[in-house]
Amino acid sequence: MKTKSIDLTTGSPGRGLLWFALPLILGNLFQQFYNMVDTIIVGKYVGEEALAAVGASYALTTVFVMIAIGGGTGASVVISQYLGARENENMKTAIHTALLAFLGTSIVLGLLGIVANQWILLALKTPENILGDAALYLRIYFLGLPFLFMYNILAAIFNALGDSKTSLYFLIFSSVLNIFLDLFTVKVLYWGVAGVAIATVTAQGIAMVLSLVVLMKRLKTYEGEAEKFSLPILKKMVKVAIPSIIQQSIVSVGMLLVQSVVNGFGSAVLAGYTAGMRLESICIVPMISMGNAVSTFTAQNMGAGKVERVRRGYRISYGIVAVFAVIICAVLLLGREPLIRMFLEEDAGGAAFETGVSYLSFIAYFFVFIGLKASTDGVLRGAGDVVVFTAANLVNLGIRVSFAFLMAPVIGVQAVWMAVPIGWAVNYLISGVRYLTGQWSRKKLV
Repeated sequence: MKTKSIDLTTGSPGRGLLWFALPLILGNLFQQFYNMVDTIIVGKYVGEEALAAVGASYALTTVFVMIAIGGGTGASVVISQYLGARENENMKTAIHTALLAFLGTSIVLGLLGIVANQWILLALKTPENILGDAALYLRIYFLGLPFLFMYNILAAIFNALGDSKTSLYFLIFSSVLNIFLDLFTVKVLYWGVAGVAIATVTAQGIAMVLSLVVLMKRLKTYEGEAEKFSLPILKKMVKVAIPSIIQQSIVSVGMLLVQSVVNGFGSAVLAGYTAGMRLESICIVPMISMGNAVSTFTAQNMGAGKVERVRRGYRISYGIVAVFAVIICAVLLLGREPLIRMFLEEDAGGAAFETGVSYLSFIAYFFVFIGLKASTDGVLRGAGDVVVFTAANLVNLGIRVSFAFLMAPVIGVQAVWMAVPIGWAVNYLISGVRYLTGQWSRKKLV
């Protein structure tokens, strides 16, 4: 597999950002697409309660996926800065260090998840009629967590090297394989919720092994010897990884913490919320991907000492985000009813349908806020300026959780999604003020 890495320190900033971001967007869309197919297959062929069970599990599994993505983004900042500085030996050492650190972390988290998953579901007030299926799904998921973690860190490493196409190819492969395995395990073997979990773990496990083989061959093309592990480099990664995990996890942690609010309205409402949430997760892909592209762009140019180029790229990202926001809003408002119907059986209850449509009708107008937030956070993260960036995302989380808990008893389940754009907007405001101070431009990790 031959692909060309993009040097983001030269050429047009806008063209470089866009060409680097497009494979990220397409890859993440494929990833969300097969997550959505999981949900559609379960809803159509197993039933509304099974859909609710996957939805109850999804909030928790997404937290772990975002930990992997956020940690990978933090590692990629260090790798990108070494690449921009042309320090190939340190860059290769950073890659080896990230792989070993993530493998150990994923094993520990997987064991914790296997032990604690049912306790967490009970704490979240998961309806009793779906508790068994939700716990089964999570046990299988956590058994395969090392595959999922390593798959995501490998994608982040390819992106850090300026090669977003290779991760796209593996995401497409994994997505298509996952869909075929879903249909086989659910429609042919009748494994239900367990079949969906097995399909996901298997597809990403195979993609992970193939990605690792390609990366090891790629590293041989860079000159210089590398250490297998470096504690000083790991510390640099952790410095960026922790706030990156918070930033990437903010949506999923918020969903997890407010899951008990939605669960309290019953499995029908939870099924509709699950459908709407899956569609929202697809809509935020262009925005999060643009933020990750800005992060890599910033890291490479900070490593090369080109601060003004970072500012130019950041301004250009606003226009790209605005175009995405308009398209997303139009698609959701015009297609909200058939989109929700895709997830439900023909005889599904009215509460599930109405909940999903209400969710999309409100949230459609506000995706521009997460786009602006993601781009601004991307600059701060790529520069290694993590303190305010972390605080902004914690405020975002606090607003989402507190509003949902306080207002749901008053105005109903709608409070859960009303809190979302408020958190996005405040996060953007805090990060934006930090960007305007210019203090991020004096930060450097390598």
